[in-house]
Amino acid sequence: MIKVVTVCGNGIGSSLLLKLKIEEIAKEEGIEVDAESIDAGSAQGKKADLFVTTKELANIFSDDQRVAIIRSYTNKKKIKEDVLPTLKELDEEK
Repeated sequence: MIKVVTVCGNGIGSSLLLKLKIEEIAKEEGIEVDAESIDAGSAQGKKADLFVTTKELANIFSDDQRVAIIRSYTNKKKIKEDVLPTLKELDEEK
């Protein structure tokens, strides 16, 4: 199972919507994920296989953390384009 953490400024609205979209996409693709939404401040100490956030927040992560940068928190098509290749790669590694 792939641990995914979705990150936005406050960890309430945008990251929760993103979490739901990623769970939908993963289910459609047959990939098992354990997703959680969180605020940017709390994300820095979190352990996960993949962090998903916008370009503006991506710089809070270290080089050894895998980050997928999304263009939209709500547009499923864009999220799928931005995240699915990394999810497939992680799924193959598991």
